[in-house]
Amino acid sequence: MLRETRALGAFIVPFLLVAFPLLYLFPNDTGNWWAFEIQPSMTALLMGAGYIAGAYFFVHVARASRWHRVHLGFLPITAFTTWLGVATFIYWDRFDHDHVAFWIWTGLYVTTPFLVPLTWLRNRRTDPGTLESDDRYLPERVRSVLKVIGLAQFAIAVLFLASPSTMIDIWPWMLTPLAAATLGAWFALPGVTALMMGVDGRWSAIRITLESQLIGLTLILLATARAWEQFDKSNALTYVFAGGMAVLLLGLAALWSSMVKRPRRAVLDGAGPAAEVGASRGTPSRTSPRGRRTSRSRRSSAPPP
Repeated sequence: MLRETRALGAFIVPFLLVAFPLLYLFPNDTGNWWAFEIQPSMTALLMGAGYIAGAYFFVHVARASRWHRVHLGFLPITAFTTWLGVATFIYWDRFDHDHVAFWIWTGLYVTTPFLVPLTWLRNRRTDPGTLESDDRYLPERVRSVLKVIGLAQFAIAVLFLASPSTMIDIWPWMLTPLAAATLGAWFALPGVTALMMGVDGRWSAIRITLESQLIGLTLILLATARAWEQFDKSNALTYVFAGGMAVLLLGLAALWSSMVKRPRRAVLDGAGPAAEVGASRGTPSRTSPRGRRTSRSRRSSAPPP
């Protein structure tokens, strides 16, 4: 982990810690404290949940000693900040330009779409792409499901930015064009995160980012209950949204629990998912020359029929 990466994480954390209480604890006062007024409060609550989840992630970035343990979060955050940067310029006239929060917002979402991917590129060379000694891969089925979920969330994010009027018409709570474009960033972030989890597959690389998502999803569900009167009960998407968040939370929590409780074992250098399958069947991995020699020696020592 490069020193400047830890410094970037430490720099971002205070902004996220300030944003969380402003949006999640005082969602009805955004006209006084935020860069633009957010009505109704459900959008502010969702944003606040995301910011505190991000604070958890960047605290780990500031403390990390190995890049690959946090690398999965950087491309999703690039997508997130890019969405908000584009939305800022599209809806420039909707912001409160006289408020200091607007200039902090603009400074962050003009610079971070470049700083975050640059950090990712500089640190890539420090990740050999192999498993740690007590590491393991997620099951292939789980990785495939994560990719599908990621693509679906990313598609929703694109619709929010490209056609906000369409999403405003069908969304289960009221949105303005700026709020719709902003909300797209909160779908781009978990969408790219799920895709990255499915592509990488290493538990050591996934754990911190997954824990961050669990925090965010828990707070979003609490926010949904808190702002339930703001939802259109005649809209089927109300129940799709609430149920989808609940299923996603339970699924990721089950994944976290299964991977944490699973007995750890030493993994041979260069072993991948195939080695995991071989080990689960009690047979030597094809990636292990030593395993092949052992198998041959057993066959040669067996008595003739």
